[in-house]
Amino acid sequence: MGNCGEILRNIFCREKNTNIRISLPAVCFVWQIAMIVLFGVFIRYDEESDVRKWIEFKVSHNITSDIENDFYFRYPSFQDVHVMIFVGFGFLMTFLKRYSFGGVGFNFLIASFGVQWALLMQGWFHALDPDTGKISIGVESLINADFCVASSLIAYGALLGKVSPVQLMVVTLFGVTLFAVEEYIILSLLHCRDAGGSMVIHAFGGYYGLAISWVLYRPNLNQSKRLSGSTYHSDVFAMIGTLFLWMFWPSFNSAITDHGSGQHRAAINTYIALASSVLTTVAISSMSDKRGKLDMVHIQNATLAGGVAMGTAAEFMITPYGSLIVGFCCGIISTFGYLFVTPMMEKYLKLQDTCGIHNLHAVPGMLGGFIGAIVAAAATEEVYGREGLIETFDFEGDFASRTVLTQGGFQAAGTCVSIAFGVVGGVVVGLILRLPIWGDPSDDNCYDDEAYWEVPEEEESIPPVLEYNNHMTRKHPDISESNFSVEQS
Repeated sequence: MGNCGEILRNIFCREKNTNIRISLPAVCFVWQIAMIVLFGVFIRYDEESDVRKWIEFKVSHNITSDIENDFYFRYPSFQDVHVMIFVGFGFLMTFLKRYSFGGVGFNFLIASFGVQWALLMQGWFHALDPDTGKISIGVESLINADFCVASSLIAYGALLGKVSPVQLMVVTLFGVTLFAVEEYIILSLLHCRDAGGSMVIHAFGGYYGLAISWVLYRPNLNQSKRLSGSTYHSDVFAMIGTLFLWMFWPSFNSAITDHGSGQHRAAINTYIALASSVLTTVAISSMSDKRGKLDMVHIQNATLAGGVAMGTAAEFMITPYGSLIVGFCCGIISTFGYLFVTPMMEKYLKLQDTCGIHNLHAVPGMLGGFIGAIVAAAATEEVYGREGLIETFDFEGDFASRTVLTQGGFQAAGTCVSIAFGVVGGVVVGLILRLPIWGDPSDDNCYDDEAYWEVPEEEESIPPVLEYNNHMTRKHPDISESNFSVEQS
């Protein structure tokens, strides 16, 4: 028994070691080979991307031009969403003064793995042919895969700088799996409408990341406080990510909506909500400072809250002024979250949220789900028309007899399902990540690219810099003339 206890102590209580020379290549090679095998067994082109099937499809549907292929309709939206995933999310995470490589590079890694696993997971649930056992994929499958991996990238925001790339691969593996299950329950079984993913993407991803971060709480993280802030140039790079996300969010919310008025309306509603959230974010940010100065943290994040909250109701007849109200309120709520809620969560709930995803994704996503429920329940035949109600809410087949009030109730239930999957799944994954086998950094080595990256020589010995910006804590309330504070050596 004594020998067993000693072995367990050596396994679970050993010191942190960030050497991932074996673990990271092993995970990447093995999982990529697994993807090759699984794609070979299951994945095939759909009828609009397979040359033989497309020719047969054109003949059977009396199509004379290739321009009617769905690729030409969906690909512009796919491009926009793809830029958001790899550029927008990646650069938004570059605000940390010494973790820009990790912000962009690990975003690139987990997104590249995630889209492959998402094509399989979503295919098994939505596109598996029971006769052939094959999954057919096309351009819309690529858009949905990007949506799926977005939830894991959101979760990464809460863990930024505190976990290893191996842990991030595990987060993505389980995150994509959980996403596919909760998406199937919400969209197929409950028959909810969630074009822009307020529920299935943002609420799930936000609470998934927060739950993992809560389980992985580091009581001595203040040892890395000198690296947890930003610099002038790192915030400029992060703002690039914000602008890409802000510009392309209308495409994100409208990418998979029905052809015609639904997609048109989703883009308009999102565009308006985003514009409204910018003004309220700037207003609250200025009001919160004694001298009326703006905080770049708020501008980088809360300005996007309107797009998150508009995701579910984007294709509904919420009206343009309704979209303005959503953006107006969410800009205020998100900015107040960065000012007061995030510091309180760290102090009282022991939850360290590096990027503040609680304020940008979790809460706006939850609100967006409930906003969608209210708008759906309030829908009338006078506004939508009978055919419009059927088209917007897909009241066909098994759901032909569903009323708008019932639809509103199921929309609210779908929001609760997404939160439950995020919290419970995040706790389980967090417990798995607590095992000391993943090469995560020690408390005094977080937020530092040198733990996992070959950093250019001229950057390795830079002196301490002025710290003014931190997503996890508020600035010192006693500072009046300037928000800068020189770190003590």
